[in-house]
Amino acid sequence: MTASFSRPVSRRGVLRGGAAAAVVASGGLIASQAFSQQARKLTFAWNAAAFCLSPVVVAQERGYFERNGLQVDLINYTGSTDQLLESLATAKADAAVGMIHRWLKPLESGFDVKIVGSSHGGCVRLVGARSAGATSLASLKGKIIGVSDIASPGKNFFSILLAKNGIDADKDVTWRQYPADLLDIAVQKGEIHAIADGDPNVYLIEKRNKGAFVEIASNLSGEYKDKVCCIVGARGELVRKDKPAVAALVRAIAQASDYVAENPNESAKLFAKYSPKVPIEDLRALLGTLTHNHHPLGKNLRDEVEFYARDFRGAGVLKKTTDPVRFAEHVSFDPLA
Repeated sequence: MTASFSRPVSRRGVLRGGAAAAVVASGGLIASQAFSQQARKLTFAWNAAAFCLSPVVVAQERGYFERNGLQVDLINYTGSTDQLLESLATAKADAAVGMIHRWLKPLESGFDVKIVGSSHGGCVRLVGARSAGATSLASLKGKIIGVSDIASPGKNFFSILLAKNGIDADKDVTWRQYPADLLDIAVQKGEIHAIADGDPNVYLIEKRNKGAFVEIASNLSGEYKDKVCCIVGARGELVRKDKPAVAALVRAIAQASDYVAENPNESAKLFAKYSPKVPIEDLRALLGTLTHNHHPLGKNLRDEVEFYARDFRGAGVLKKTTDPVRFAEHVSFDPLA
């Protein structure tokens, strides 16, 4: 399956009223109106173990889906990103949420899925072992970095960050895969010198090994401090045939994300049943490290997709022949326009 990005896709720049919410220039939402018709049923895939996806739980349990005219069935999906996008493209699910660092490469291959919304920034971190002298990006040259998945967002993102700091992620460092909960054991054995993974795993590793690690960077470091991490995608046919339903879903997730940003304590309580091994106080602390108040929509989201596409092309993740502008236009869709 292939896709061509040789032609820009036309876009409408005027926002429509009706069921759509008023949208401020920053991409945030001011208000919404519930549909008067019967609730639209949608299936929504997510990873129930990912604390950063608390807005999904909030949207379900605090009624944001319902108030936007939706009846949403949540599907806990733990397969690969390729499998997830295929499930959307083949209508096994209507929409899903996932990390932009995982989605762009498969989307380049031509899955009929559109990026329609977003939720937050953050949740991927790179920590180094003090005992190995891994305390900065420069110090990682010649070192071994442990990951839980060789195609993980951590590897993809930090490969780009290393390259931007003059370190060849393929030649100057070695990547080694371990089960997530054994990454700190690998450090203790001297088999790796740093860990690139997501929270809560990195947080729990630091908690178990107090003072042993130093945070080197995260996907909120430097120029990435105002960039999105988790995005919402919808199957192409749904986008083309039921734009109001997609708009309602995007509004609900954005509203729930605002709630998480403003109410981390309550959000942690709601999510706690999905993460019984992580105490509520730790979930509260973790939610406080994320930017749930940053969930760009429309042109702002398309611009961030283009930003990441440039990064990924520069790092060799996307093809050198892929035009970031045309790619972003092709894979992004604004349901509120």
